[in-house]
Amino acid sequence: MRVHFCGVRGSTPAPGLPFVRYGGYTSCVALAHDGERPRLILDAGTGLRRVSALVDDEPFVGTILLGHLHWDHVHGLPFFGSGCATGAQVALHLPAQGGDPVGTLARGMSPPHFPIGPQQLGTGWTFHALEIGTFEAEGFTVTALEIPHKGGITFGFRVSDDTATIAYLSDHAPMNLGIGPHGLGALHDAALSLAEQADLLIHDAQFEASQFPAVEYLGHASVEYAVSLAVAAGVRQLALFHHAPDRTDAEIDRITSAAQGGGVAVLAAAESTELVLQRSIGTYNQHEVVTSRLP
Repeated sequence: MRVHFCGVRGSTPAPGLPFVRYGGYTSCVALAHDGERPRLILDAGTGLRRVSALVDDEPFVGTILLGHLHWDHVHGLPFFGSGCATGAQVALHLPAQGGDPVGTLARGMSPPHFPIGPQQLGTGWTFHALEIGTFEAEGFTVTALEIPHKGGITFGFRVSDDTATIAYLSDHAPMNLGIGPHGLGALHDAALSLAEQADLLIHDAQFEASQFPAVEYLGHASVEYAVSLAVAAGVRQLALFHHAPDRTDAEIDRITSAAQGGGVAVLAAAESTELVLQRSIGTYNQHEVVTSRLP
């Protein structure tokens, strides 16, 4: 499995020199089977623009799963060049409060808030209500479970193929379910189930524990919680994700360094980075993670 980090920032894009190494685009992760182009995309923040280059600017054929509908996870949709090209076939799945995916998305993407609505993205787009459960998408097995966040239904995902498993909890407010064993939020059943024995956990790391309780109302997790979940679930590697928009490269370096030695290997998700996940057949505890920087 190949994991392409196309956008790793949370809340708003972060342009400028202090944010160059980790990137300023908002949440978007593209998944591909080895030797293939990406066909499954998790979230559609401004990082979605980068997916076009991954498919050689040809019309995109695949699936987009939206964990929730906050601006930083949907603003890339009308700017996805390959997705809006003639011949594209895009199946968009989203948590549709009320059961109407087009109407739900159109609340924030239609005049006067935006020049076009969802159905003007292209004739090849289809819209689907995302529900709790397990399903097949683009050769991957996907489990969607509801996790706590602020302002609307939010899903976390577990995605597997025959080589690896990732868990994706981009926006997660575990304090909503109690303070948990470490005072950083509950290690609740949905999070543990999604992350169990995953080769890679991509997790909300917008804040540090020292910032709580002042930031609790914003609905995000701490780096320290992400580490504790990864350890409790037996994760092999943790990618800190959804970096705060004012967190500089130097600060991410410091935070990532401080998170080492807690019982799980930790990296900071960086825009334009590709992870190649590989697991020996029949031996779940052997894996290889190769990191490469894309142009």
